[in-house]
Order: sequence, then structure tokens, then C-alpha cells
Amino acid sequence: MADGSEGNAAPRQRVVIVGGSLGGLLAGNLLHRAGCDVTVHERIGTELAERGVGIATHPELHAAFERLGITIDEAFGTRLEERITLGTDGQILARRRLPQIQSTWGHLYRSLRGIFPAERYVAGATFTRAEAQGDRVLAHFADGSRIEADLLIGADGVRSTVRAQLWPDAVPEYAGYVAWRGIVEEERLSAAHRDILFEHFIVCLPPGEHVVGYPVAGADGDGSPGRRRFNIVWYRLTTAERLREMQTDESGHYHEAGIAPDLIVPSFVDEIRQAAENLLPPVLAEPMIRSRGLFFQTIVDLETPQMVEGSVALLGDAAFAARPHTGMGVVKATGDAVLLADLIGAYPGELAYALARYDAERTRYGRSLVRFGRRLGTHVETPGRSAGEIELGDYLRRPETVIQAISIPPPCSPLDVFREDF
Repeated sequence: MADGSEGNAAPRQRVVIVGGSLGGLLAGNLLHRAGCDVTVHERIGTELAERGVGIATHPELHAAFERLGITIDEAFGTRLEERITLGTDGQILARRRLPQIQSTWGHLYRSLRGIFPAERYVAGATFTRAEAQGDRVLAHFADGSRIEADLLIGADGVRSTVRAQLWPDAVPEYAGYVAWRGIVEEERLSAAHRDILFEHFIVCLPPGEHVVGYPVAGADGDGSPGRRRFNIVWYRLTTAERLREMQTDESGHYHEAGIAPDLIVPSFVDEIRQAAENLLPPVLAEPMIRSRGLFFQTIVDLETPQMVEGSVALLGDAAFAARPHTGMGVVKATGDAVLLADLIGAYPGELAYALARYDAERTRYGRSLVRFGRRLGTHVETPGRSAGEIELGDYLRRPETVIQAISIPPPCSPLDVFREDF
């Protein structure tokens, strides 16, 4: 199979990628290096904002970045050696050695954006529809422009416009809880808390819910002591009715696809900070209270029946979205991008065959990952869980078990209960 080096693809195959976040940029860089004539089209007209999202990285992601010439060194992220489970009283209930690098969405994005040709990244380009043109495809955009291509890749996330056209019945299913996310500079945290916060991957299980936190580099990429930040995520039970209220801004407008952080009604942010003070150990309450720009992510499951239709392929969360407990969102997009580029490079002039193989392999993997995420999510005590899900959830809520379950690639899981998932 091809290694993604320059010139392996059929002569200048034209590829249009819709979505300029991590998945789109990964595919864009790999296909550009494979010799394709590729452009990436992003709906947002300005540089994408980080929003303070931490990402637990894995070897598959490291290999893809190194293949693109991005070094996995101290600047890539914060290296941690140990995970711990904290009780709500702040006591360490369990610990496990598990080396891992924690990075940020912003660092990964800047790394990929920096090596992609600037003239091939089109910001402010809103995709509207795809039109079949024999064995090619015509991509239409809101400004009236059209691009004929050999391949259109939908890498436009869980609310994908590309997917909505081809598989309108494949929609995100709300899981019954949200993830409140925050990030805070090290210098804003109490000295008494810094040692435990900046040396561990931390898990805490308040009643029925789940908190995870870990250190990441500063906004400028500086990972030295005093310059780092702490990333915290709190998975909170939230009814569908309450979620609708939270996605409604002060003017009364409901943001069905998700509300921007600066539009969240301040009383909801005040409420989560008060809940942190009441329910979390002080060492985790403080970063939640002191984080600026708190926002929430709606937790959903998403599956599509397939990833390819004609000359259109889906990639990353546009096709399958697994719950964040897996820590595999960016890694799955990476695997999609790598395999797609490899197959296109390995079978020049046989794009249909390459896409068929991509569809079969990554659709199977995506379904398995969504199932894995649902099973991991049983430890959040949502209403309506079956007896089997309650039993699995109780097992996953054990202090020594939870740190072996979350954010670990399924093939590497030390828990036998997940071996059947892949």
C-alpha cells in the first residue's frame, strides 16, 4: 500500500474537501502529498477558534502527524505518566500508570494548517449540495461557485451538510447528557492544587456523573511549569427539555445545531460553577469555577448506513460520532484520512475500487466505535438504562476500573469486557 509520498495517486485527481477542521486538514495534507489536486473549503470565514478543548492523543495519531513531518516532541503536548481516580472528598481512590500525551485542538489545528498550502484552503465557503456528473461530482457553494471533481469528501462534522443530502435519516441521537468544558491558566490556580492537577490524568465520579481533567500546554504552546493550562470536562445529566433551554439565547432564539459559547445565557454558567462548588472536590471545583469561557457540548451518537455514495465520501464525525469517553474522535478521523489517502495512492485510475474498500473497512470500524462509546457511556446514570447497562455502568464506576476504561483505544483496553467490541 502507498505511503502517501508525492506522486502516488492517479495524475492530478481533483478532490474537494468540505470542512476545514482537523479531519479535513488531515485528509487534505495526505492527499496533497499523494499527488492530488486538493482544496479544503471551510464554512467559517475567519481562523477557527480553539475554544479550549483538550485532546488525549494515541499512537495512531502520532504516526499520521510524523508521516506529515510534524515531530512528536515536548512541544506537541503534555506528557503524563499516571492516572488517578479522586473521591468527591478529594482522596485518591485508585491510581494506574499509563503514559499518554495530552494535546489541544488548537495545537493540532495550527500544526496541520501550517503545512497545508494557504492558497488551497478556502475560508468562508458554505457548501450547499453535491450533484452527480457521471463518475465525477459537482460541488455547489452558497456564493454560486461550482467545482467539478473526481471526489468530494464530507469532513464537516456531526452536523454535516454533505451527509444530510445523501443520508437525511442519519441524524445525531441525544444521549441524555452534556459535557461542560473549561480550561484555565496554571497561574490562576491555587499553589496547593497545582501538584496534583499538573501531574495526573484525573477522573472523579460525582453521583451519576463523570468528571475528567488533565494539563495541556499554554495557548502559545508553552508546556513549561507556570505556563500550562488545566482542561476539565464535566459530563452532566440534562433532560431534553432542559437542553433546549440551554441552547436558547437571551433573545429567545433556539440554536438547534448547538449554541456558541458567547451566546449561552450567563445564569447557566453561574449554575454549573455553583454545582462544582457543591459537588466536586475543591481541587477540581477550582478549575471549573475559574475557567473563562465555559461552554457545553451535547453528547450524541451518530451512525450512517455507509460512508461512500458515488463520488462522495464521508470522513470523521460526519459519518460516525462516538461519545468522547472513547477519546477517539480525532483518532478515528485520522484513521479515515490515512486509509483513504493510502487506497487512492495504491490504486491509481481505480477510484471506485479504492472508495469501495474504504467504505467497507471504515464503516465497520465506525459502527464498532459508536457501540464502544455507548457501552462506556453506561457509567453516566441516564434514565432508561437496561439491567445489563446498569450492571456494566456499575462496573465502570469502580475507581480502579474507570481509569482503565476511558480514553484508551479499544484494542489496547485492559478490560476483557470490551474485547468483543472490535
